[in-house]
Amino acid sequence: MNTTLQAALWMVGAITSFTLMAIAGRTVSIELDTFEIMLFRSLTGIVVVVAVAWYMGTLKEVGRNRLGLHATRNICHFAGQNLWFYAITMIPLAQVFALEFTTPIWVILLSPLILKERLTAVGLISALIGFLGILIVTRPDPANINIGLIAAASCAVFFAITAIFTRLLTRTETITTILFYLTTMQAVFGLICAGYDGDIAVPSLANAPWVILIGFAGLMAHFCLTNALKIAPASVVMPIDFVRLPTIAVVGMLLYDEPLEVLVFVGAALIFAANYLNITFAMRQKSA
Repeated sequence: MNTTLQAALWMVGAITSFTLMAIAGRTVSIELDTFEIMLFRSLTGIVVVVAVAWYMGTLKEVGRNRLGLHATRNICHFAGQNLWFYAITMIPLAQVFALEFTTPIWVILLSPLILKERLTAVGLISALIGFLGILIVTRPDPANINIGLIAAASCAVFFAITAIFTRLLTRTETITTILFYLTTMQAVFGLICAGYDGDIAVPSLANAPWVILIGFAGLMAHFCLTNALKIAPASVVMPIDFVRLPTIAVVGMLLYDEPLEVLVFVGAALIFAANYLNITFAMRQKSA
């Protein structure tokens, strides 16, 4: 089996996982708020991460180095994921996923500030093209702008900051360590935010499987995406990942009667083009 086909199969798993997480998130949002969803998702994640790490013999890798950076990263991810769960209940799923694709563009813009990396001309052009795509997806005027769109756009910024801090952590920390602190810290954040009023809703028996699915799907999505990127370049994986958009658009139409809006696809295509331009330029620089 060639590497492109292997990567495509891993991406089928990632796309399926992201889609299931969106469906499950909408389902349980009737009963749980975003903080409660994050709490129970993280508790599920702890069980999965610890069990897998124990089986693989990597649990001993977890140490207490760089706890401050772990905390900063996980606060950003917690904020972004809460905004994502909120957005999927407020606006069409295709809009959420289209705006989520702007995460790499924000990485381009924020890396010079956080990592002191140089902003290239191609990176700036990519960001401008991506921003045009955002304008087409959101169509910013008083009649269209709402809290759901703002949440979806904001979650991409927080996911970008998370990605930047993850890049810093991977220089010294193992994947097991990063995932362990991701789940445990966010369980604490979820407990504090969900329980500040002394009232934490517990999922009903009917919704408990959906909550567990959110935890598994979130971990599996990133596991599959990481494996795809290990065996194939980003220039191959990213176009496959873009299939997420028409997939979730069809799901939204079939399950929630959401319209298939042409402008969302046009804007998302520009966002994809911006990301692809930057990736291919970076790959050419590495090979030069």
